[in-house]
Amino acid sequence: MLKKLCFVFSLFLISNLSTAQDVAVLTQREQAEIIDQWLEYRIENLLPKLMTETGFDMWVVISREYNEDPVIRTLLPATWHAARRRTILVMYQPTANAPVETYAVARYDVGKSFKRAWDPEKQPDQWKALMELIASKNPKKIGLNYAKDYGHADGLTTNEHQMFLEYLPQNLQPNVTSAQTLAVRWLETRTEPEMATYKHIQEIAHSIISEGFSKAVITPGVTTTEDVVWWYRERIKELKLDTWFHPSVDIQRPDPANNEQNRNFATKSPDSVILPGDLLHVDFGITYLRLNTDTQEMAYVLKAGETEVPSYLQEAFKQGNRVQDILTENYVPGRTGNEILRASRKLLEEENLRGTIYTHPLGFYGHSAGPTIGMWDNQGDTPGAGDFPLHAMTGYAIELNAVVFVKEWNKDVRIMLEEGALFDGEKVTYYNGRQKSILAIPRGGTHLGY
Repeated sequence: MLKKLCFVFSLFLISNLSTAQDVAVLTQREQAEIIDQWLEYRIENLLPKLMTETGFDMWVVISREYNEDPVIRTLLPATWHAARRRTILVMYQPTANAPVETYAVARYDVGKSFKRAWDPEKQPDQWKALMELIASKNPKKIGLNYAKDYGHADGLTTNEHQMFLEYLPQNLQPNVTSAQTLAVRWLETRTEPEMATYKHIQEIAHSIISEGFSKAVITPGVTTTEDVVWWYRERIKELKLDTWFHPSVDIQRPDPANNEQNRNFATKSPDSVILPGDLLHVDFGITYLRLNTDTQEMAYVLKAGETEVPSYLQEAFKQGNRVQDILTENYVPGRTGNEILRASRKLLEEENLRGTIYTHPLGFYGHSAGPTIGMWDNQGDTPGAGDFPLHAMTGYAIELNAVVFVKEWNKDVRIMLEEGALFDGEKVTYYNGRQKSILAIPRGGTHLGY
């Protein structure tokens, strides 16, 4: 199955190369085929392991149309943009490590995996049909999506929860519990087919960022930061991609009036004309094949007489890379997000680095489920999400900054970085590498000189 998925995807890439930046993006139809194949693979190969790991023999996911549970959005086929009426999905594992039986207590089949298990002509009451199915399986541990620590796992509305309990037989009531851990594990875990493509998805994001931070888009003295932001939005649409958040572009410069290095992330950077000598920063993400990127990179606008980024800025940039290394070296299976943060901050202090870490899981959602490793406004413990342990085959946006005093500017400069990466259980690997030096605008040619 895996070889088939990779072969089909490679054929799509060969036949759909874009002329712009050699970025390969599938057609909408082709994307839907891949999404559905990946979903089948997850249900057949990942779900049995996770249900056994978390001890659930039944997982019930309930959503009403346009009030989607965040989990059900990852279980619907690509052609479904929302649940239909009330859609109820039931996953049952009769014994540990056995294949999972999947049912749709709905008027329709839900994709290829969830076959309709309700005939309204025979049983008009959908809830009674659900309870008949549950009673026939007699599950020992029923998971519902209500949760304290994760919005991703808290998609069951109060009304649906109450209705479920009102209909559920009394002898099964004690068997109902929060499916928070199962839901988080389902959302955070990446499969082999997804990982075969994530590098390509991140490569697309890198390519778009590079194109935006170039002379093709930026005319110093004319182009504003908002011009670049909206260029990114348009470029995403042109490439048949989506974004999960509005990009941002900001400027740091030697001017004492520029205080960007101290700006609170809760406030928006002002729209400014880009000038020679500016240090630019972008925060940018795309959504493709239901997976997300979250990337921050930096660029410098060359002044007259300059052919490369000043060495003092490149040296400051290296401190950002060092903070990345310190963080990822502390990725140890079983450690919680809070423990990883504490260990990393200890090393930052020992090396006299002014770093701030606010790394988060990345996958089906940009800010996804899994261990939270710091917040930009809280470098202490994050209760709940920060207490979740690190697992293998999980993805992260390695997000952080380093503040460095630059004597040439007589002020601090904030190096802000973010890159998608996978923790495979032993080490962190960036999906498509990471920025190791500041981009120059323009890149320049070797045939010219001063």
